Amino acid sequence: MKLLKNYLLLSVLSFTIFSCDNDDYTHTPVVANNNNNSPTSGIPVANDVTLEFKNTFKDQTIVLGEANSTDATINTSAAGQIHQFSELKYVVSNIRLIRADETEVPYNVDDLDKGATVIDQSKTSSLNYVLSSIPSDEYKGIKFGLGIKTELNTLDQVLFPKFYEAAGANDTQMMWEWGTGYRFTKIEGFYDTDKKQLSIHTGSTVEEDPENPEGDYIQGVDAYRDITLDFPNNALVGKNAPKIIIKADFDKLLNGASDTITLSTGKGMNNNATPSVHTAVQMTRFVNNLGGNGTSDLKGVFSIYAVEN
Repeated sequence: MKLLKNYLLLSVLSFTIFSCDNDDYTHTPVVANNNNNSPTSGIPVANDVTLEFKNTFKDQTIVLGEANSTDATINTSAAGQIHQFSELKYVVSNIRLIRADETEVPYNVDDLDKGATVIDQSKTSSLNYVLSSIPSDEYKGIKFGLGIKTELNTLDQVLFPKFYEAAGANDTQMMWEWGTGYRFTKIEGFYDTDKKQLSIHTGSTVEEDPENPEGDYIQGVDAYRDITLDFPNNALVGKNAPKIIIKADFDKLLNGASDTITLSTGKGMNNNATPSVHTAVQMTRFVNNLGGNGTSDLKGVFSIYAVEN
């Protein structure tokens, strides 16, 4: 009888130990990851990153308004011209986060439905764009396109129906009427004390091939610009879902690193304030101020306001 009791006691102890071991395993799952984190560290393999766009004149957040608005933010250019905006929209695409080791993590760079958006100052919801399932790591910077790279810049309703609809909506109108591609920026407003119309639209153009005038159109002005920004502190993706606040200072529209622009209205080649008199040369001046010239300036109006982990 004593032997039987000892056997039963040993069985109970064995079952208890086995149960405890299994309970510990259940509550300490192995988390796979590809970022040199300990496999039992519990750090998620991916998390969201939010890009928040803060559109300003210098340090003042832009308030839109019509010509007679008493609330609209009024800015003064280096040339002494006052101006205000009634509409402010631009396209962001081709987003890549830069790891601390300089390698890049692209975010749906060839899919406008999943990796491009229209920033619209009149729509608060559009000012925050969420990048989902970004791999856990430390990131030191970001690259993104102002506009759409040439190989995707066609009005393709079949391939990218969501972006096509968003860009073509009546309250967005980020398509050229002549139908060859998207507008990259669309700015409406007023300038000078007599409130003359300000209407600046940028985007890539096409033109006839001088060597084959009966053939397909070729690239004209390439208005796409690649923006590169360094973070003041690393964005830590994993346990954290960081917010990266990107400031776009539209004081630089006229007071840019590339050019100081004075607005003028009329029919001459140097008049630039409305689309009807835009020339490729005049549009490129705005493009370079907005998105940089692609060589010495890779920031344009953009900078990092803060990284919140």
